[in-house]
Amino acid sequence: MNAPVVSDIVERNPGTAFDLGVVQAVRVNRSAVERRAATIPIRRTVKREWQAAWLLRALTCIDLTTLSGDDTPGTVRRLCAKARQPVRQEILAALDMGHADLHVGAVCVYHALVPTAVESLAGSGIPVAAVSTGFPAGLNPFEQRLAEIKASVAAGAQEIDIVISRAHVLQGDWQALYDEIQAFRTACGTAHMKTILATGELGTLRNVARASMVCMQAGADFIKTSTGKESVNATLPVSLVMVRAIRTFYEQTGYCVGFKPAGGIRTAKQSLDWLSLIKEELGDRWLHADLFRFGASSLLGDIERQLEHYVTGHYASLAYQPLG
Repeated sequence: MNAPVVSDIVERNPGTAFDLGVVQAVRVNRSAVERRAATIPIRRTVKREWQAAWLLRALTCIDLTTLSGDDTPGTVRRLCAKARQPVRQEILAALDMGHADLHVGAVCVYHALVPTAVESLAGSGIPVAAVSTGFPAGLNPFEQRLAEIKASVAAGAQEIDIVISRAHVLQGDWQALYDEIQAFRTACGTAHMKTILATGELGTLRNVARASMVCMQAGADFIKTSTGKESVNATLPVSLVMVRAIRTFYEQTGYCVGFKPAGGIRTAKQSLDWLSLIKEELGDRWLHADLFRFGASSLLGDIERQLEHYVTGHYASLAYQPLG
């Protein structure tokens, strides 16, 4: 695969015509996927300064997220402050990165808190992402889901994380899924659309692969594993299937689609596993925030803790970390 180089500005995926033949041709060898995924945590071991560098890259790809029922404007303002300064300055100075303008990839909130996040991040260059379309179940009336997207965009959200109707996948109604996602993409306008598959509810890896392909045909800018609310969220086998679908779509069309694993990724060590997966399957160009994100709320705290250990040789309690 001749992937674009890092300096390239990635052209947004405009989508393609729906091609049922391409979708039905998708096959997944589950045992092979599981064997390959099992090798990812042990194939690459990065230590010391290399590990610190990879962790700094990981934090720039985090969608720092709060999606709790007790979210308040104060919670979001605190999250946005952490998004602007994800690692304490003394740690960055010790890493000779004090000059770097490091920040997370985005801040992700519910629609009601988009204005607070937009105000708090003004001038930072950090986009606000809003979950939408009846998140997390996606069972609201269709027109209401479209209106929710448009309202979040009007409020200043630059990215919209939509959820698909799982029933379309489970019933094999790929045309309906394509039409739904295409309508959501139109409603997003210039805002980038991240399409949540809720893979833990799709039944099979083949369904995950076919749903990934349909969403990309319909114009998804990113495909995302989970809402974080399912019983099973991001896993390496599911992620492998999705990134290979991204690779296939790129080879077929020349358009790059991003990938976002979300839910259950809490430790720095886990983030290295996903970075290794992306590097091996898609290449270095995808290791940047415009094509790769972690959906996480607690991952940043452990990354900062590991960086502090590298600098000082000691582990601090998580209670001492200014967690996102």
